[in-house]
Amino acid sequence: MSAPSAERDRTGAEVEVHLRKAGRTKIRYPARLLADDCTRVTVRAPWAGAGVRDFGFVRFEPGDVFVEHFWRDRWYAIKEVHAPDGTFKGWYCDVTRPAVREGAVVTVEDLDLDLWCSADGSTVLRLDEDEFAASSLPATDPAAARSARAALDTLEHLATTVGLRAHLGLRSWSEA
Repeated sequence: MSAPSAERDRTGAEVEVHLRKAGRTKIRYPARLLADDCTRVTVRAPWAGAGVRDFGFVRFEPGDVFVEHFWRDRWYAIKEVHAPDGTFKGWYCDVTRPAVREGAVVTVEDLDLDLWCSADGSTVLRLDEDEFAASSLPATDPAAARSARAALDTLEHLATTVGLRAHLGLRSWSEA
C-alpha cells in the first residue's frame, strides 16, 4: 500500500472505485474522496447501476447516493444508502478482500456475501450465502473463505448490537 500524499488525499478529490468479482472487473464508477486515514477510505458516489435494482427489501435507483467505507485491514465494506432527497435507506454491506488504494483508484474484490441493515436497524438480512457456497472460493482459497464467513458474522453482530453507525464513529445521521 502506498503512503497517501496530502495533494492526492484532499477531501473532494476524484477517485475511481473498481469492484472486482472472481478476478474480473464487475463495475467501475467515479466517486469523491471524503477521507483516507491509511486504514479506512471513505468515498461518496451516486448509484452506479443501470436503472433500478429492486431487492424486495430496498430499491437502489438513479439519484441514490452511497457513502462507502472501505478498509485496508478488514474483509468488508459498509455502504450508507441515501435517497436523492437525503432520506437514509439503510446499510448495504459487502464482504470483500481488504481494499487497495493506488493513487486515485480504490480496488475491492467482492466475495459474494452481503448484509442489509434497514435504516431503523429492525431488519438485518444475510444475503447471497447460496452464491458464496456455489463459488469456487471455499475450495480454491479456504483461508479466504473462512475470513469471508467471519466478516459476515462480524457485520451481523455489529448491526444487531452496537449498530453500524456507531461502528463507523458517526454521532448523527447528518455526518453520513
